[in-house]
Amino acid sequence: MESALTARDRVGVQDFVLLENYNSEAAFIENLRRRFRENLIYTYIGSVLVSMNPYKELEIYSKQQMDRYRGVSFYEISPHIYALSDNTYRAMRTERKDQCILISGESGAGKTEASKKILLYYAVTCPTNDHMAALGDRLLQSNPVLEAFGNAKTLRNDNSSRFGKYMDVQFDFRGAPVGGHILNYLLEKSRVVHQNHGERNFHIFYQLLDGGEDDQLNTLNLERNPQNYRYLVKGNCPRVSSISDKNNWKVVMKALPVIGFTEEEVQKLLNIIASVLHLGNMQFGEGEEGDTYITTEISNLARLLGVDGSALREALTHKKLTAKGEEMITPLNFEQAEAARDALAKAVYGRTFTWLVEKINQSLALKVHSKGSSVIGLLDIYGFEVLQHNSFEQFCINYCNEKLQQLFIELTLRSEQEEYETEGIAWETVQYFDNKIICDLIEEKHKGIISILDEECLRPGETCDVSFLEKLEDTVGGHPHFVTHKLANGKTRRVMSREEFRLLHYAGEVNYNVNGFLDKNNDLLNRNLKEVMCQSDNQILSHCFRREEVIDQKRPEMAATQFKNSLMKLTEILRSKEPSYVRCIKPNDAKQPGRFDEVLVRHQVKYLGLMENLRVRRAGFAYRRRFEAFLQRYKPLCPETWPNWHGRLVDGVLTLVKHLGYKDEEYKLGRSKIFIRFPKTLFNTEDALEAKKPEIVIVIQSGWRGMKARRRAKRRRQAADLIRRFIKGFIYRHEEYGPENDYFMDHVRYSFLKNLRKNLPKSVLDKSWPTPPPSLVEASEHLRRLHMRNMVTKYCRRVQPEWKKQMMQKVVASEIFKDQKDSYPQSVGRLFLDSRLEREQINLKVVQTLGNDKVQYGVSVIKYDRRGFKPRPRQLLLTNTFAVLVDKTKIKQRIDYTALRDIALSSLSDGMCVLHIIREDNKQKGDLLLHCSHLIELVTKLAMMANKTSNVNINPGSIQFTVARGKEGIIDFVRGAELKVTKGRRGHLLVPVKESLLPAW
Repeated sequence: MESALTARDRVGVQDFVLLENYNSEAAFIENLRRRFRENLIYTYIGSVLVSMNPYKELEIYSKQQMDRYRGVSFYEISPHIYALSDNTYRAMRTERKDQCILISGESGAGKTEASKKILLYYAVTCPTNDHMAALGDRLLQSNPVLEAFGNAKTLRNDNSSRFGKYMDVQFDFRGAPVGGHILNYLLEKSRVVHQNHGERNFHIFYQLLDGGEDDQLNTLNLERNPQNYRYLVKGNCPRVSSISDKNNWKVVMKALPVIGFTEEEVQKLLNIIASVLHLGNMQFGEGEEGDTYITTEISNLARLLGVDGSALREALTHKKLTAKGEEMITPLNFEQAEAARDALAKAVYGRTFTWLVEKINQSLALKVHSKGSSVIGLLDIYGFEVLQHNSFEQFCINYCNEKLQQLFIELTLRSEQEEYETEGIAWETVQYFDNKIICDLIEEKHKGIISILDEECLRPGETCDVSFLEKLEDTVGGHPHFVTHKLANGKTRRVMSREEFRLLHYAGEVNYNVNGFLDKNNDLLNRNLKEVMCQSDNQILSHCFRREEVIDQKRPEMAATQFKNSLMKLTEILRSKEPSYVRCIKPNDAKQPGRFDEVLVRHQVKYLGLMENLRVRRAGFAYRRRFEAFLQRYKPLCPETWPNWHGRLVDGVLTLVKHLGYKDEEYKLGRSKIFIRFPKTLFNTEDALEAKKPEIVIVIQSGWRGMKARRRAKRRRQAADLIRRFIKGFIYRHEEYGPENDYFMDHVRYSFLKNLRKNLPKSVLDKSWPTPPPSLVEASEHLRRLHMRNMVTKYCRRVQPEWKKQMMQKVVASEIFKDQKDSYPQSVGRLFLDSRLEREQINLKVVQTLGNDKVQYGVSVIKYDRRGFKPRPRQLLLTNTFAVLVDKTKIKQRIDYTALRDIALSSLSDGMCVLHIIREDNKQKGDLLLHCSHLIELVTKLAMMANKTSNVNINPGSIQFTVARGKEGIIDFVRGAELKVTKGRRGHLLVPVKESLLPAW
């Protein structure tokens, strides 16, 4: 603290306790703003660390910074996450009492990053050996794995933790980390099947698609494009500029073996991730009698899940009920089947995540019992959320924050009171908001919101979210912190819908929409689906879906009750430890560095309870410090204590404060600390120290000035010698390299290479190159060739398979059409698609008829009859060995590529082409006349598949074609306003071409 007191006017105070107007929220926020502008993102409130997210990299986390804070008194230097980490660690070692660090804040405020910094500090600074180093590595490597499976892009944060995490790090008697354990809370499973616009599913899905090897994706039957999967397109945000899914995939794949995953377990895990994507693409049809059936192939899904395909199909379309000891199987309607599919996807992913945490815990578990071990807990939990639409997840998250705020105030008051009692100082009562009334409203037995929600889920008969809301109104309608549309006044009704209830939290009012509350609280996974999953060959799934769960007739606890019980256990864990706090604040919603949104910051200051914490801390005294620290800093202000005090510390402090003129009401002396009531008293003392410093340092200054003068004279002599050598070298610059010019020549070469490094060409198309000096011409040419070769190599490595395929097709198109076809220039900038027909646009009977011949490309065309030239809409499908012309469900014509003589087109901007068939092939009816809106793309793909790139003929005039039985026909291209293809007088086919006609590419 003392290190920054002298700069307090420029950057505020580094401990809010020293604010003169500590009851003013405006003064609190202004202090935050001052420090944030100077990149001072950390500020104390006593022992609480307030952290502002800078949204940029700061050079304050190096190994040197760790060493700077290691073993230093908490207030001795400026606030930092490392200071809190080190203070907690030393308290654990000296007091032999378990510690915990509670990290809280809004999504995007930097909670996860703060926990990473703390873990990194312990991994680097704690005593270690080979075993402990491996454990530290596993602790750090567990982070990217948990982030991949538990984090997602939200509107407020590109890497938002969608689960709560509490991690225990266990240390032995020497202070070395020897084990760890993770508890996870309330994974947002609903994100698996639905995301809001602008949000993404969990990172792991995109990482797999973007970073997985081609063979890996083929094994999982996955395509790279996330738009092909229903569970990944709800938010319409497949890519995030701040996230590299491919790089993160490499990090995750590297981390999994480190924390104990075998290759088989990794493959099983990937099978499950892929199965969730395939589940999302499963489609249902509805029969005439209302029964539901699966319209998509599920054999691959069953393989990935390790279950029987027919049993899975039955379980997804039927429900098993038990009534009076008898089992009945009833079909599901369309909506119920889709709900069952989504419930299975959520259950598979949620339980797999729980298994993943258990697996990490096995890796981190204490292998050998260590006597005298202690624990530091890290709580990274969701912050208070107030969204535009708040649902069940926000209700649970905000309830969690209510409990933690209650615990925070309770433990803060307790620690303050204990310190005052220990030092023998009288404690003054502090007024603060007690949010126990809100916690009771939510969690009270039989009367609380969670109990009413559970009761409504279990009640027989028709229940719905609205009936739950009505039950809330009847039961807790008179509560001062509960409001609904029905119970509200006229002004409130205008901003509340009839499907919402409002809770008056400690942090403000939040409206919750009850739609989905019952479904999210209830376990919607049908019993027969559980039975199928219990029989899975995938060891992970068979572990997640235990057979005892199906046999046990007892209904499992609801989601909210499970969360409440786990939260109760968490608060018990935290009460048993000495707490430290990190309160994270985000300065703006745009994630922009340097921008400070006062309204947003004020809101977070309110719901984080920072003002209450400050008032508790300032209840008695603004400043407290141990006698030795206070005396060491301010002893120059008193002749009797300067330069050293040899008596008792308390006597020395008393002598010092008497000399400074402290009044009795300004300070108190405890048993080991001095307590100063007013910040002004401390600031006056600090100002006196500043005024005294010139007298203290005058001797140091004189010595320093003498040393600087000697250094300056030495530098002048060296500079003169350097100039002489340089001038002499310039004079002899055309001579052979030698003592007269070596320095100058070396300088010239060094300057050229330095300039070259800054001006290297950035792309293979850039042919620029700095002009070398005569002595470096040959070397410069070698470097130019090496650099060009290196750029070409890097460019080739960066080309993705999809882009390589696109480039190959574009090259072929250029060879065929460049300077030949008028519409070609407009086609260059447009990508060729894999197909112009969606899978569902191709009739299933046609696909079955084709059998093993997979459709490689499909496009809609107009086929003209050979005699009357009547237009017929058709689909042209290309396989590896032949092309077929399809009319709805029927294959009208098959053209083997061996029977295709050539492809004829005009040189104009039309969409016509003729497929000339070999006349000796009696199976064919004659040449094929086609019109296509994507002509250049179609002809390029057909020519490549048929290996006929040299057989594409582009005619400047008419095109001849063969009608059945050897008769000839002609296509004439004429310019006209009407775009209708007609039959001319001589029997020719007339194709009009307008000058403004859009190009057929």
